[in-house]
Amino acid sequence: MSGPVATDATSEAPDKGPPLHVGPNARKAVFIIAILLCLSPAMSPPLALLLGLVLSITIGDPFADFNHKATGWLLKASVVGLGFGMNLQHAIAAGKDGLIFTVFSITITLVAGWFIAKRLKVDGISAFLISSGTAICGGSAIAAVSPIVRADRNQMSVALGTVFILNSVALLVFPLLGHLLNMSQHEFGMWCAIAIHDTSSVVGAGAAYGNEALQVATTVKLERALWIIPLSLITALVMKGGGKVKIPWFIGLFILAMIISSYFLQFGELYRWLELSAKRGLTLTLFLIGASLTLETMRAVGVKPMVLGIILWVLISTKSLVAILWVG
Repeated sequence: MSGPVATDATSEAPDKGPPLHVGPNARKAVFIIAILLCLSPAMSPPLALLLGLVLSITIGDPFADFNHKATGWLLKASVVGLGFGMNLQHAIAAGKDGLIFTVFSITITLVAGWFIAKRLKVDGISAFLISSGTAICGGSAIAAVSPIVRADRNQMSVALGTVFILNSVALLVFPLLGHLLNMSQHEFGMWCAIAIHDTSSVVGAGAAYGNEALQVATTVKLERALWIIPLSLITALVMKGGGKVKIPWFIGLFILAMIISSYFLQFGELYRWLELSAKRGLTLTLFLIGASLTLETMRAVGVKPMVLGIILWVLISTKSLVAILWVG
């Protein structure tokens, strides 16, 4: 998952804030208008993220504290709502297709992350957090393993900031690349689920590409997110940190929503309304995520962790793309 990144300042230069000095009431009015626009069919998920980024960098987020809490819950509710628009049998088929890619890509990413971090001299905990976030589910994986490896606030900030920035880039770039490569809906959905870090950006990119891509991307990504559990258990065993394993409970509700919509067909109109509401909620979620990306977050990451994140991202993106398009 993605969300606002709490950071510690890593630069001696003070944060001067957004360059445009706008009164608090005017900032709130602009954000409220932007929120209403995101709830309308006129706004696509990538544009919502971009709008949030622009407003964050120019005038700042006047509702930062509230957005930090709201984003996670809104994303989970939106994902569950999307389940009402999916067929269980189709989802099972997509999950089977993505299982081999998932196991292979997670293993490659974690091993490559350890090797590359040694060469770049990135500290071990930050490198493990970045590799875990890239391999499985972005911020959710980082949040799950951080207490187990006893990561400090700065290490968490660096890892979250790295995957968060790359997530934002992926949501904007992947749909363009998909069309450029003439990828099918199924191929693009599979690629998104494997190569993009967080569920929010995976679902957003899938929705921007098409309904089938959305269904494949969501199903495979949530299946991938369940690997947080074995990763956390193995990490706790190796590190002996004693941290609790966090189970992504909302995935169970997503599966329940698919079962209900697949077997109780008489409520089709209600399911369509819930799916539509979920898509608008997702668009709003991406706007709030974009609005939380500040210049302070970007400064806190640093060069070497960002280079590590980019290398891993390019590695998993290209390998999965080759496997999907040419290996099958």
